[in-house]
Amino acid sequence: MPDQDQAQYVIIGGGIMGCSVAYHMALMGARDVLLLEKGDIASGSTARAAGLVTQFHTSPTMMQIRMYSMHLYNQIKQEVGESAGWNPVGSLRVASSKEQLKELQRKVSQAKAIGLEVQIISPSQALEIYPLMSREELYAGVYLPDDGHLDPYSMTMELARRARELGVRVRTGVLVTGLEKGPDGAIRRVLTEDGPVLTENVIIAAGMWSPRLGAALGVQLPMNPVNHQYLTTRPIPGAELPRQTPVLRDPDRLVYIREEVGGFLVGGFETDPAAIPLQKVTWQFGADNFPPDWARFDPLMEGAMKRIPALEKAQVIGMVNYPDALTPDGNPCLGPLPGLRGVYVAAGMSLNGFGGGGGMGKLMAEWILEGEPSMDVHEYNVRRFGPIHADPDFLFIRAREAYKYYYYLRFPHDEWEWGRPRRTSPLYQRTQELGAVFGEKVGWERVNYYQPGDPWRMAGAEQREWGWGKPPFFERVAEEHRAARQRVAIADLSSFGKIDVQGPQALALLQYLTDNDVDRPPGSVIYTQFLNARGGIESDLTITRLAQDHFRITSGSAFVYSDLGWLRMHRQPEAQVEIRDVSTQWACIGLWGPQARQVLQEVTPADLSNEAFPYMTAQWLQVADFKVLALRVSYVGELGWELYVEADHAVALWDALWEAGQAAGMEPIGYKAIDGLRLEKGYRYWSVDMTPAENPYEAGLGFCVRTQGDFLGRQALQEAREKGLAQRLHTLTVDVEPWHLYGGEAVYHQGRVVSRLRSTGYGHSVGKTIALTYLPRELGAMGTELRIEAFGERVPARVVQDCLYDPKGSNLRA
Repeated sequence: MPDQDQAQYVIIGGGIMGCSVAYHMALMGARDVLLLEKGDIASGSTARAAGLVTQFHTSPTMMQIRMYSMHLYNQIKQEVGESAGWNPVGSLRVASSKEQLKELQRKVSQAKAIGLEVQIISPSQALEIYPLMSREELYAGVYLPDDGHLDPYSMTMELARRARELGVRVRTGVLVTGLEKGPDGAIRRVLTEDGPVLTENVIIAAGMWSPRLGAALGVQLPMNPVNHQYLTTRPIPGAELPRQTPVLRDPDRLVYIREEVGGFLVGGFETDPAAIPLQKVTWQFGADNFPPDWARFDPLMEGAMKRIPALEKAQVIGMVNYPDALTPDGNPCLGPLPGLRGVYVAAGMSLNGFGGGGGMGKLMAEWILEGEPSMDVHEYNVRRFGPIHADPDFLFIRAREAYKYYYYLRFPHDEWEWGRPRRTSPLYQRTQELGAVFGEKVGWERVNYYQPGDPWRMAGAEQREWGWGKPPFFERVAEEHRAARQRVAIADLSSFGKIDVQGPQALALLQYLTDNDVDRPPGSVIYTQFLNARGGIESDLTITRLAQDHFRITSGSAFVYSDLGWLRMHRQPEAQVEIRDVSTQWACIGLWGPQARQVLQEVTPADLSNEAFPYMTAQWLQVADFKVLALRVSYVGELGWELYVEADHAVALWDALWEAGQAAGMEPIGYKAIDGLRLEKGYRYWSVDMTPAENPYEAGLGFCVRTQGDFLGRQALQEAREKGLAQRLHTLTVDVEPWHLYGGEAVYHQGRVVSRLRSTGYGHSVGKTIALTYLPRELGAMGTELRIEAFGERVPARVVQDCLYDPKGSNLRA
């Protein structure tokens, strides 16, 4: 390499992700692309992958990604033949328990809802496809004939070859030792052992080494290596596997099995995986496999032999034991890094390597060259991570737990268990004393519901105790629901994300990023959204104007880091705007219900009348000797306030409100009650009911879109409105017990799949199971009859008014 090289785009990493990004960038017309690899192409985790590829998934985005990957692999095979290493032999996923059968039925409904033609097959049909299986504990299966497996080395080398043919420079044996940025956050140079490379754009696709490169820029890339093992056997006499043997997955046994040169390749995902502390991943790390850990693998092999008894006679050739980078939630880590210019990440692919490799390479190329990916990738966006994930101990634990649940059945009500408690509210002890049952969100302990008179506890993986039936907390949540509707409820909302945006140009930044008008008098509370250039909803939030140049954004607990990243990505380096995360500085208490005004009036001299303190306004109040920022807003649809107080004073404020509320029958409520309350009002939840794939008009939020001024996404919204909406979010009532719906299920009209459910729950005030779904315009009329596929049965549903409870909002404005 010359002393001073340069390239417009530098990709670091020659595994499946780096080579796919390089190929797709070149395919889209990028010509000045340089790929650097410290070893040989496909010499790291890529070469040691099992190479399984399936399109089966319940995320619309991931399924589309996988389908594109398979399309790409099929195209390559047609052009170069068997040397591509792609074997579309099909796959069979089986259920070995009644619980897994229910899960399979649920996932099949979700997969149908997003376009996959798939059906549950009987045990007899499964045995016809895979005769070597045992009939014991075989409940059902799902067969996908287009799935398969590939040779990781061959496919990665083919993508690298194609990238070279399109003009990409590929250099191997070049160790990247660091990255340099300028004072404006723009990338300047890639440092290597062979000399620096000047560049304007860097794509970090270095697998488990990616965090080291991020650290060179002062950024934490949250991924930790977790060991994965699989073994290969010699062909078993009498049980030799034909080349066209489908891939077999048995999640109950925690294993996958495929053909390998007539023998078996057996791998799996144990529930107590081994991992490597991030600090031990040096540049030189990873040249060889780790020694086999037979004791850890034995339970997996026992499960595999129960499913395929012939494996008891197998002679093992060898075992691969190699780590790969896993994020805290098990999803990939993609996109531009907030606060930096020209720096992208495409890593954390451990569980989605080759299934996602082709499609994610295409998405990243779009992101880099066009500014936006063509799909909703919020589940995989690097912006979702924050400082909580920078702690190497927490990251280590969560990466292991994410790996554990890749096959092990995780029920919808199950919570993360490892590494808790991590973040607690200032009101943690008070809620404990009231019998709180805590869930977890981005490290925060948040109350799911209360069990008065019982000891507090942290909810965990306990749904397997009651399975798919009625939750034991159903009646308790109903009591909390009634307290909010009929009396007064108090809730700890301290985990809310809170972002202060201040400075002479704060208003200009927010006016550009939001679809509503935030240029309103101090004391105004504005409900609005962040939009992308396509008009899709990047976030849903409230903004309170505290002063002419001071705004406070309130966001969801799980979304504050994404919102911070969005703000920082769009803040110009020279702009006079300060952006601060103040989430832990301020506690928040929700006070809602018909008697909320009466209770609050007991502890403040302020005039709380509707005339003095209108809905959607904010005031500083003196409450129980403390200065409190009171927002008259309500996510549950009742009269009430969100009360923000400095964390040190939270307990005293809670105590004062609690004492004042006893005469009114106050009850503490948790997030499960809040979710049912907001569904009755038709209130949306970002990431489920609205995502970057939907615009405000489609989501029923057109009232937020201002008609004057310029803002990001406005042109796309205008074009969408002129064209006419093809779909809109609607409320349904469903004739089924609420615990039979969990979201994502297929929606049918006259025998044809027309959509998928978003949020689902139960409205205790209206006595109905409620669901939200997007419907084609012609099906949105009130009373339209639909069917929902729930656990293999199609149950009746109908379109109803968006807001089932207090549709005029009289209670809110009382």
